[in-house]
Parts: sequence; structure tokens; C-alpha cells
Amino acid sequence: MKSGKLPVGILGATGVVGQRFIQLLEHHPWFEVAWLAASDRSAGLPYGEAAKWRLKTAMPERVANMTVSPAVPDGAPKVIFAALDAGIAREMEPAFAAAGCAVVSNSSAFRMQADVPLVIPEVNPTHVRVLEQQQWFKNSGGFIVTNPNCSAIGLVMALAPLQRQFGIDKIFVVTMQAVSGAGYPGVASLDILGNVIPFIKNEEEKMEEETKKLLGGVNGHGFEFADFGMSAQCNRVAVEDGHTESVSIALRKKATADEIRQAWDSFSDVPQEKNLPSAPKRAVQYDTATDRPQPRFDLERGAGMTTSVGRLRPCGLFDWKFTVLSHNTIRGAAGAALLNGELLKCMGYLD
Repeated sequence: MKSGKLPVGILGATGVVGQRFIQLLEHHPWFEVAWLAASDRSAGLPYGEAAKWRLKTAMPERVANMTVSPAVPDGAPKVIFAALDAGIAREMEPAFAAAGCAVVSNSSAFRMQADVPLVIPEVNPTHVRVLEQQQWFKNSGGFIVTNPNCSAIGLVMALAPLQRQFGIDKIFVVTMQAVSGAGYPGVASLDILGNVIPFIKNEEEKMEEETKKLLGGVNGHGFEFADFGMSAQCNRVAVEDGHTESVSIALRKKATADEIRQAWDSFSDVPQEKNLPSAPKRAVQYDTATDRPQPRFDLERGAGMTTSVGRLRPCGLFDWKFTVLSHNTIRGAAGAALLNGELLKCMGYLD
């Protein structure tokens, strides 16, 4: 491209996560949106007509004038950010990987596949190299890399520093998840206003299995899952954006409150060391206020990429309990995939 940036495509561009990709990529120093694809009913239309824009910032004019392409690999750039429902992704993403595309996916379809990296760049960047075991990579150079579920990612960001320094034996977490996590139109207003819905399909299972994959290791054959015990309870609440989680943990090595806070405050990895464009300067930020973090006030830390933690105190059943807040459509979705794309470029997989 004339800009010298790497051309990228967005698969599922008209949905809310696809729109968030467009927003985050508008001024990106490395990547530039060159291709947009969506359902058959949108193909052939200008993006400005095909997409009902749902974000608070304006739709970029250049993107509004781009024509939406059919969702097939022909004519697509080599780097694809995918924002598809799991059922569609299960069929479509392998076609792009088989065609030689690097598919950076936000879908749950392949997160738990034995040769597909499930990655948070601050937590497990070494897991990326497992993509070389994929048959797509061996045949065409294409591959699939995924980011976690929006409820798992904030939790794991808070747990990773503690796992590294003290080890974790047990985790109990209760979530209060924003309605935007259900996509658009999401949950009907008469169902959620003045209400809490104590069920989100497959969410608890995703949190429990993805957390163990993310905090586990790799060997010559693939992934080794972490061996701590874990229980999750997930709830939908009447908050627009931001997943709040109440966490109790038992550590394998005893730690003081000061040691735990220091582990959070000093937590960093490849994204901070390499100064990746989407990486927050502080991956995890501890708030000392007695009633924080709160979605209304703390969600935008680090441009939505910082995980906020607060209310650390002793737990009567385990060792410690605390509160976690993360932005579910930025750090928990498009921003997470974009940071994975930056990590892949940094590691030479997008050259």
C-alpha cells in the first residue's frame, strides 16, 4: 500500500466487534484496513450503507466508502482479523487459513483445538509457536491464532502475575458481565433492565477451560493445562460495557498483600518490552480506593487495554479475594486480537 503499512482484512466487518476493529485500526502505525467482508446481503455495498454503526466515534470516511467483499479468500489480504460467530467461524476460518492467510480470530470456534494458540501477549507469548504444528501452516503458510473469551481475559491478566510468583491452587470467580458482551442487539431491554440474569450460555465452561490453557505451558506435543482447581459463575447485568469479576484464590506459596500488589504493578511482558502499538504501559493497575474499580470510571484505562484490580483483602475460605474489571469489547475482543496481530508481526509470522 502507498502508506507502507501492512494491508489487513476484517472478516465479519459489519458486526460490533468488526466495527471495533475498524475503530482501533484507523490510525494504526503498522496495519491498514484494505479489505472488508461480511454476509452475502452486505457484499457489493459501500460499507457505510452495509453497516449500522454502533460506536461512539464516527465511522472513518475512507472505510465508509470501501465496498464490502464476499467472505471468501479470493482477493483477500494475507492478514485477516476475524470477528465471526462461532458457528460461521468454524466453517470459514479454516478456508482462509488453507488459502495461506494469517487468521487472527476473536471467535471461540478453535480456541481449545490442540494445535491452535490461545494467546494473551502479556501472559503466554511463547504459545504462539505451536501454530507451526497446524496443517494449514505446513501446507500454505496460513494459520489460526485466537484470543480468549471476554470474561476470561481480564481474569487471566489479574491471575498471571500471581501464578508466576506464588503459584495458584484454587480459583473461585463470579462475573457481572456487560450487555455488550452479547453482541447486537444483545439482551432485550425488558429482560435486563432492573434485573440480573444468572446464566450466559457456555460462558462458565469457557472461563474454566480457557483459563487453564492460558496459564499452562507448552511442550513438544502442544499445550499443558494448568492444574489448579477452578469454579466460575457468570451473570449478565445492566451495564453497557465492562466485565466486573469477584475473585477468590488460594495460593501455593503464601504472600502478603503488599507482595501481591507489587506483582500486579510490576507485571509486563513482550508487549511492554517491545512497545507494541496497542499495548498499555501498565498491563494491570491496582486501585487503592475502597469502592473501585467501577465500569463507569475505570473502564478506559490504557485506552481500554489495562485490567483494573482493587479491593484486595483476606478471604475466609481461601487466601485472598479481590475485584477485577476489564473492557470486554476492547481488551476482551478486538483490542486483544489486534495486540495478537502485533505480537505475530513482532515474531516474524506476518512478513
